[in-house]
Amino acid sequence: MRHSCNKFLGHTPVAFSRRDALRWGGISTLGMSALSVGLGPLLSPQSVRADDLTRKTFAKSCILIWLDGGPSHLETFDPKPDAPVEVRGPMGSIATTIPGIRLNECFQQCSQMMDKLAVIRSMTSPLGEHNFGTHYLMTGYKPSPALEYPTYGATLAQLRDTATVLPPNIAVPQATKNVRGNGFLSAATAPFSVGGNPDAADFTVRDLEYYPGLDLQRLDRRREMVNALDTFSHNGDATQRPVSDPNLQRAYDLIASASAKAAFKLSEEPDAVRHRYGRGNGIGQSCLLARRLVQRGVPFVTVNSTGWDSHQNILTLKERYPKDRNAHLPSLDRALSALVTDLDDCGMLDETLVVVMGEFGRTPKINSAGGRDHWPSVFSVALAGGGIQGGQMIGTSDSMGEYPKDDPITPADLSATLFTLLGVDPASELRTSDGRPVRVSPDGGQVISKLMA
Repeated sequence: MRHSCNKFLGHTPVAFSRRDALRWGGISTLGMSALSVGLGPLLSPQSVRADDLTRKTFAKSCILIWLDGGPSHLETFDPKPDAPVEVRGPMGSIATTIPGIRLNECFQQCSQMMDKLAVIRSMTSPLGEHNFGTHYLMTGYKPSPALEYPTYGATLAQLRDTATVLPPNIAVPQATKNVRGNGFLSAATAPFSVGGNPDAADFTVRDLEYYPGLDLQRLDRRREMVNALDTFSHNGDATQRPVSDPNLQRAYDLIASASAKAAFKLSEEPDAVRHRYGRGNGIGQSCLLARRLVQRGVPFVTVNSTGWDSHQNILTLKERYPKDRNAHLPSLDRALSALVTDLDDCGMLDETLVVVMGEFGRTPKINSAGGRDHWPSVFSVALAGGGIQGGQMIGTSDSMGEYPKDDPITPADLSATLFTLLGVDPASELRTSDGRPVRVSPDGGQVISKLMA
């Protein structure tokens, strides 16, 4: 059964500029402390204009499937079936619809849609520590003690004007703890973590319901009181700030919007669709929620899948116990294939960039505990949609999966490529709070032209 995913419950969009964003956490109570916080305007980009973006084809949204902990490239997108057993590991590989490209044996469904996937097998980084590796892969910048850089989602939230009440940068179910997210940008661009467990029957998103004892009428009175206090405190203020606080207004609109809250209601999806994405691991329902969010105009959604730090018994990624269907690899296979298929069926795949990656790869040889340790020298990233050319492999690793054999690609190169696909000039600039210009993507990063459709 296929879900008619382009016929979702509609909503009346509310137009807001990027200067009207707010920090989304903790808005349900609308207490005075939250209402009185002035987050200040976001920082304007120097080189990107909305009309520049609309004149050319680009991905409107991005779904980042983040495999937190560092997924093994040898057990996902770069198996080595001809290597010695201590390198190839305990799992096999499977042929795909593209001759010469093989994937892990668990990727039964993804192998049949390889024409829609592109795999970079020559990613390389010197950073094999979780925090540093996450920062580098999620920003394109090597970590620096002088400046914390914003992640892709925060930068896109900064640059994109959206006609939706929903937050522009959402993490499902939680943002990774290894990076703050907004870097030097306003906290308003940080990811809004929906919380909860999307697999749960009673899954709800925090902060979107009225606090006990509050209703829309009481919220209206509180908003009027805050505006009155704001008018009084700024009477005669030379800055002539508007009486109505746009941050408060957007928080109010989110809570008051039934259609915005409906975006998070996975219970609206048919059971057949929910099972096709996968139940029991978290990543399937998280990807389904990501699809619902980009359908409603959210520019950036991160699906955070934890548990990929496989120092012991790499085989548990395939099966933790006999007949286990919800281990990490088969769950990723179901979730990714269902997501890409649904986006394609909806006619949204060309305008939605899907990226699958983690902070680094794993050691070429199995360790004494039957697992693999951190290995940033070479690893893989998979992409679909958003203007990429599917059915290809970009770069290769050597026969042991130890180093790039050709076309080494850095996180800076990936950053330039992703921003280009999303319609953002990699050379455009943001400004820090003290006015320092900072490029969206590091200088020297090269767009991976082979990846473009």
